[in-house]
Amino acid sequence: MSAIKALIPGFLLTWIVSGLIGSQGSRGGLLAITHTYYQGHMFYWSWPLFCGATALAWLIFSLLD
Repeated sequence: MSAIKALIPGFLLTWIVSGLIGSQGSRGGLLAITHTYYQGHMFYWSWPLFCGATALAWLIFSLLD
């Protein structure tokens, strides 16, 4: 259950950090931030950041349970 709960903070952290870094024109180095179009909406996204943020949130939620 902790893994499912960790998806929400992982998504939010990725969306906020990628948006801040990507809007400045940077790719974020190892974060590999990309400008993504989905059904007419534009946003910045980073799969490595999402995986890392979700793993961190999963660890925190597991320690709290």
